[in-house]
Amino acid sequence: MTSKELRKFFLDYFAKRGHKIVPSSSLVTDDPSVLFATAGMQQFKPFYLGQDSPYGKNVASCQKCVRTSDIDEVGDHSHLTFFEMLGNFSFGGYGEDFKGEAIKLAYNFIFEELKLSLQDSYFTVFEGDAAVPADKESEAIWGRMAGSRATIQRYGRSDNFWGPTGEVGPCGPTTEIHYKNTEIWNIVFNEYYQGLDSSLKPLAQKGIDTGMGFERLLMMVQDKGTVFETDLFAPIMGKIPGADMRARRIIADHIKSSVFLICDGVLPSNLERGYVLRRILRRATRYGRLLGLPRDFLMPLAETVIGIYREVYLELAVNEDNILTAIHAEQDKFEKVIDEGLREVKALEKTLTGVSDGANDPRIVAELSASDDMINRLFDLYQSKGMPLELVFEEFDNDHIHYDKAGIQERFNEKLKKHQEISRAGAEKKFGGVGGEVSEEAKKLHTATHLLHSALRKVLGLHVKQMGSDITSDRLRFDFSHPAKMTAEELVKTEELVNYAIREDLPVDKEVMSYEEAIAGGALAFFREKYPAEVNVYSIKGYSKEICAGPHAERTGDLLQFRIVKEESSSAGVRRIKAVLGQVK
Repeated sequence: MTSKELRKFFLDYFAKRGHKIVPSSSLVTDDPSVLFATAGMQQFKPFYLGQDSPYGKNVASCQKCVRTSDIDEVGDHSHLTFFEMLGNFSFGGYGEDFKGEAIKLAYNFIFEELKLSLQDSYFTVFEGDAAVPADKESEAIWGRMAGSRATIQRYGRSDNFWGPTGEVGPCGPTTEIHYKNTEIWNIVFNEYYQGLDSSLKPLAQKGIDTGMGFERLLMMVQDKGTVFETDLFAPIMGKIPGADMRARRIIADHIKSSVFLICDGVLPSNLERGYVLRRILRRATRYGRLLGLPRDFLMPLAETVIGIYREVYLELAVNEDNILTAIHAEQDKFEKVIDEGLREVKALEKTLTGVSDGANDPRIVAELSASDDMINRLFDLYQSKGMPLELVFEEFDNDHIHYDKAGIQERFNEKLKKHQEISRAGAEKKFGGVGGEVSEEAKKLHTATHLLHSALRKVLGLHVKQMGSDITSDRLRFDFSHPAKMTAEELVKTEELVNYAIREDLPVDKEVMSYEEAIAGGALAFFREKYPAEVNVYSIKGYSKEICAGPHAERTGDLLQFRIVKEESSSAGVRRIKAVLGQVK
C-alpha cells in the first residue's frame, strides 16, 4: 500500500465499525500544559472527563503531532519530530468489556486486515505496582485472541502506563503490539485522572485511547528497514545528497516539522513554540552545512514536503507561499548567525585551550570543564549571537575538543532557567495584569484585555494566544501570536465584538476552583509553569473564560467604549495592539 492507501484503509476500517472519523486538529492546541499536539487524544481530552462529545462516543482520527523530547534520537530508523498518529478513541462507548473490544479491534486490523505476521509480533501488558494493579485482564484477552502463538511480556510504569497528555488529565495502563521488535500500536485504558500533585483518582467513565505511529506502520507494511525509505520520506531523501545518512535523515525530518508548524501559524521566534521551530530549522540548516549543501537548500525540500501531503492536508497548498517565505527568511538569517557564531566558537576554543586548531594539535589533553567562565562565555554566545549550545557542542566534536558535555549542559540549563525566571517574574506582572493598589481605570482596561483576546480568537483563529500585556492608567497594550499584519476589516470586526460585549453590560464573574476543574471547564491559561492548587477563573458569559489573577471591573458596561488606536509588530510572529477606553460618542 502507498501511504495514502494505508491512511484511508485505517480510517475506513473504523468507520465501518461505528466510529466517527474526525479530522486532525491543529498542531497548536488550547492545552496550556503542552506546546503542541503530541497525541491523537489531545483534542478529545474533555470527553474523557464527562463532557459530551459532538462526534458520539466512538471516534477515530489521523492526527498531526510534533514531539521534540526524542530529538536527539532522530536519525535512527524510526524516531521523528513530526509524525502522524492513527488512533481510535472511546468515551464510554465500548461498554463493560472495553478492554476486550479495544484489543479485538486492534488485533483484527493488524493480523486479519493487514495480514502482518503474528510470528514476528509480541504483546506487552502492565505488570502492576503499588498504586495500580497488574493488567491480568489484557494478558488473558491476548491469550484468547492469539492462542498458543501469543508472546506476552510484562513491564512497569515507564513502559506500560501512559499519560497524562500534558501535566494533568486522563491516564492509565497500556497494552502494546510490537512487530519486528518495534512498537507499533499502544492501547491506553484511561481508568484514572492524574492531578497536579501526581495523585491518581479512578475515572467514573472508562475510556480507550489508542495510538499507532503511521510512519512506523507504513515502514512495516511497505517492508522497509527505516521510515525514511517509505514514500513519505523517499522523495525528500532523494533531494539531500551526502554520505552522512544521519544528517540527511535529520534534515528530512526537520523540514517536515517546519512546514507543518508554519502552516498552523507558528513562526520562528525566541518564545515557546516559535523557539522550537527556530531550533528545528536552524538544526536542519547546520546539518546542511556539514553536508556542503547550498545556502538555500531547504526551499526545494519544503516544496517536496508540500507535494507529498497537499492532497491529505489541503491547508498546505493554501499556505504554501507563507511557508516558503518563512523558511527562506529564517534560513538566510541563521546562515549569517552561523558564520559569525562559528568565528566566535573558534576564538573561544583558542582562548580555552591555548591553541587555534584542536583537530591537529596533540597538546589538547585536558577536558574543558563546566567552570563559571566557560558557562558565562557559552551563555553570552547564546544570548548575543543566537548560537545554540548544541551547535557549539557539535563544533567542539568536529575539532576533537575534549569537554565535560553533561556538566556544561547541566550548568548552562541552570543559568538559562534563572534567566527565564527573572524574565517570567517581569512577565507575570504583565500577564497577571495588575496587582497591589489598583485604580478603577486599570481594572476596566484589564477586563478589556480579556474581551480583546476573545475577539481576536474569533476574528483571526484559535492559534491566537496572549503573549503579554501592559496596562497604564489610560491605555492597554496587548501582544498576541499571529503571523501577519491585521487588515482594516479584521480590526473593525475585533473592535465591534468588544464593544458589543460592553453594550450587553454583562457581569464579570469570579470563581475559585482547582486548576483541573478550570481547564476541564474550558478556561484558557497561558503559563506553562506549575499552577497553585486553586486558581481564579474570570468569566464573561458567552465571551471569555480565563485563569487570571485579576482584579476586574464588575460589569462589561463599566468599560463604556473600546477603541483600537494602533496595531503593529512586536516581534517575529507576535503582533501588538494598543487600545483605549472612553465615553460612548
